[in-house]
Amino acid sequence: MSASGGTKAIVAALGANLAIAVSKFVAFAFSGSSSMLAEGVHSLADSGNQFLLLIGGKKAQREATPQHPFGYGRERYIYAFLVSIVLFSVGGMFAIYEGYEKISHPHEVEHWYWPVGVLVFAIIAEGFSFKTAIKESNELRGKLSWSQFIRRAKAPELPVVLLEDFGALIGLVLALGGVGLALLTGDGVWDGIGTVCIGVLLVMIALVLAAETKSLLLGEAAGLDEVKKIEAAIVDGDTVTGIIHMRTLHLGPEELLIAAKIAVQHDDTAAEVASAINAAEARIREAVPIARVIYLEPDIYSEAEAAKGPDPKATPGGPTPYPAGH
Repeated sequence: MSASGGTKAIVAALGANLAIAVSKFVAFAFSGSSSMLAEGVHSLADSGNQFLLLIGGKKAQREATPQHPFGYGRERYIYAFLVSIVLFSVGGMFAIYEGYEKISHPHEVEHWYWPVGVLVFAIIAEGFSFKTAIKESNELRGKLSWSQFIRRAKAPELPVVLLEDFGALIGLVLALGGVGLALLTGDGVWDGIGTVCIGVLLVMIALVLAAETKSLLLGEAAGLDEVKKIEAAIVDGDTVTGIIHMRTLHLGPEELLIAAKIAVQHDDTAAEVASAINAAEARIREAVPIARVIYLEPDIYSEAEAAKGPDPKATPGGPTPYPAGH
């Protein structure tokens, strides 16, 4: 699955959230609805999150330097992680606090047509943003389910926008329900309950985002399909007869590092091995275009060493999933 920044989806979400945030704060000013205040802060936080994603995408394009020889591709992961923190603190925790205050000190919702009208407008705008994110994501996810796409996507922007928009739509429904029940019963507690539900929803989404972006920050390997393509590209059956072990690592959503120890014939000359390595690198880049950094180390395959199994001490964090040999 190729990586993409999903800039169109980010810009669509940013425009929708800014317009919605203004409308929600206006509705709060006229109605005093805590759901409107919580939703306004939520939309404002989402707008800030889209700015963070755009900044991360821009910074990730910087050229590699001697201090950062593999470039700045992971900037996008860092800013996506910041998004989860903002969503958790500014969005979720504020909404829970505001809902608690409203439940403790309820008051009747005034000028009901303001919050109801704004919520309807917000649902339409968020629906447009969500539709754009779905369209952008469908170009990448292939046959993956939505949950698999969010877990496996190496570009963090689209999963972030998808989850934000999905949470926003559910939050708007909760806000509409809270305001509606407060109007029907004349009890402002329902408005506070709806606000707390919005906060809990945002906290849950923020935790999912934090877990996924943490995994990307730690460093994820290439997908299974890409690994198979790389393995097939390395072995030519002539000079390169097999893979002793291999590691892959995403330096960024569109940058892949590949390091492998390859088996060659014991009587091959240095020139033949060097030529085979160059050819293997060319085949890898053709099969997996995001392979930017490739290190191939030739070695003589030994069945006796391979029979001993993987050496946990040779691999950071545990044994290699590839056949071990020497």
